[in-house]
Amino acid sequence: MDPHYQHLYDILAHSQGYIFPNEIELQWGILIVVYPFITGLVAGAFILASLERVFKVRILQPTYQIALLTALSFLLVATMPLISHLSQPQRAYEIMITPHSSSAMAIFGFVYLWYLMVVLLLEIWFDYRHSMVVWANEKKGIMKWVYRILTLGVSDISPRTVRWDRKMGYIITVVGIPSAFILHGYVGFIFGSIKANPWWSTPLMPIIFLFSAMVSGIALVMIVYMVITYFRKKVIDLDVLDSIGKYLFFVLILDFTLEGLDQIHRIYVAEESFEIIKLLVSGKLYLTLFIAQGLVGTIIPLITLVFLQFYKHKIRVRKTMYFIVSILVLIGVYSMRWNVVIGGQLFSKSFSGFTSFKVGLIGLDGTLMAAFWLILPIGILAFLLWLLPPWRMVKEEEEI
Repeated sequence: MDPHYQHLYDILAHSQGYIFPNEIELQWGILIVVYPFITGLVAGAFILASLERVFKVRILQPTYQIALLTALSFLLVATMPLISHLSQPQRAYEIMITPHSSSAMAIFGFVYLWYLMVVLLLEIWFDYRHSMVVWANEKKGIMKWVYRILTLGVSDISPRTVRWDRKMGYIITVVGIPSAFILHGYVGFIFGSIKANPWWSTPLMPIIFLFSAMVSGIALVMIVYMVITYFRKKVIDLDVLDSIGKYLFFVLILDFTLEGLDQIHRIYVAEESFEIIKLLVSGKLYLTLFIAQGLVGTIIPLITLVFLQFYKHKIRVRKTMYFIVSILVLIGVYSMRWNVVIGGQLFSKSFSGFTSFKVGLIGLDGTLMAAFWLILPIGILAFLLWLLPPWRMVKEEEEI
């Protein structure tokens, strides 16, 4: 039997009730789950960085450049799951050169370019320009020319120019905060604007996506900070972990409250789609919604973070618990993306049946491809940390 027909046969074998023919196969697979997950990490990491730059939370200074480089690493890959999902990925650029105001994805393309080119790259350049000038003078061989090229020919490190760098970096960060909100809130807008799907169609969807993005980004920066400090054989600052954990706790509460409010509203209104959604969450989404997202990704981290704010003994145990909590939070946010993207396609618009979804291992929309786009930003981040190490930045006072 042809593999495609065999695949359809397997899906039909696990389908229930009445479904329309065009709903047998899900149009959006695991790559569309990875896409909002990665963009959420970008927005969350940048917002954590802005706490130090704009809101003067100095305790977070060791994570400032790390958060920016983390955001850039994942932003460079953010659109690739979408492009990989296309049947004709080589034509993806056409969405930018032939934009249409009614296309949500076309507008997102411009939001993405604004955030990448204007916000992140410029902020990192202004932060590192002084250090890159010094490194270009100290290095020899190819690295000397690499840093010289990265300075874009601006080699002035006088006090006035350095102060201008700092001022411009601050302005860009202020502009970047609403840009980060728009970047990921727009992803939620794309789902929330699909009125034909009652699982997605809620005005809270952009806000839920935004707060879950903040949760995932903060958790990721905590992990990256701990891993970098460990490999550098330095002592992890517990005050930094406690501060990150405090912000993670507050944002996680807000995220949990908003999602709970959305579900309570669905239950109270109980529209005609309520029964099919009730069967969905109690059946096909039970493990990913209640166990992975609810228990593992929300309840356990919340309880643990409260405990860590009061438990001040056994430093190694506290570090381990912060690391585990961050991983659990990432699992919970990824499960949330899965429940929205995949879960919203499992029930038929007839409200009388369910289809099924089987994740493939290989192929353009398979698990290996999704894993590749999740691992690639980590490799990019490792390269950026080698090229632009935050711990080797030259303080202005040493030169001026």
